[in-house]
Amino acid sequence: MNENARTMLRTALWMTGAIASFSSMAVAGRELSTVHDTFEIMMYRSIVGVVVVATILTLTGKWHQVSTRRFGLHLVRNSVHFAGQNLWFYAVSVIPLAQVFALEFTQPIWVILLSPLLLGERLTSTRALSAVIGFVGVLIVTRPGATPISPGVAAATASAIFFALTTISTKKLTQFASIGCIVFWLTSMQAVMGMAASGIDGQITAPTLQTAPFLLLVGLAGLLAHFCITNALAIAPATVVIPFDFARLPTIAVVGMVIYHEPLDHWTLLGAAVIFAGIFLNVRAESRNNYATRPQSMRDS
Repeated sequence: MNENARTMLRTALWMTGAIASFSSMAVAGRELSTVHDTFEIMMYRSIVGVVVVATILTLTGKWHQVSTRRFGLHLVRNSVHFAGQNLWFYAVSVIPLAQVFALEFTQPIWVILLSPLLLGERLTSTRALSAVIGFVGVLIVTRPGATPISPGVAAATASAIFFALTTISTKKLTQFASIGCIVFWLTSMQAVMGMAASGIDGQITAPTLQTAPFLLLVGLAGLLAHFCITNALAIAPATVVIPFDFARLPTIAVVGMVIYHEPLDHWTLLGAAVIFAGIFLNVRAESRNNYATRPQSMRDS
């Protein structure tokens, strides 16, 4: 097996882990929705995350990387992510899982549109075309006029916008904060946010023997998914990783059909394919631009 084949195999394995993690988190979220509200799910998920992250920081001796520098930006990032994740958990409980994932794929489109406003990046013609194609895909998925826009569809779409804001703020944070620092504040802040939001009604439902495994799964799957994607991007370019990531949609569509008897909606699959085409167009163009701007010695290596 040559080096390229080994790289593709490793990438496929990492992305298989990511797809399994995202899919299991969606199923666990739906199962939990009959007992716990989204704030409670986020609270317990974050508590699991705090334990895992603190353990890793202790074992690797990297607590010194955790600082309060730009604490306000950490707070903003984790607030928008908290909002987006709550909307996502609500969406997976009320609309078909494939539809949630299809609309979640619009996150890069929102990043393209918001980056010029928040990061000062240039909106190129390719990025603009990518966004237009992506929104055509959204119209195919939601079919406004043909079907009513349900609260679940609105929540899934809004979650993608909040996830895009999370991506943009993360991009700013990575300029001066380590991954360990970012994830520590993510889990810690959202644990507090979850406790505060869950306790507004004066009642927090404790885990049961039935829900505890799903709460643990949600907490671990979220961290594992991003760990797998990070490792995949470390060994392969985005143009290779993105198509693997798109496999999440047919996977969750089959999961929804088998477990919840959700019909395979061809409009959702078609719309998601169009969204993917818009995203891939931009990713491929960005990869070419990055290659063209590298020194000749690096391009030849």
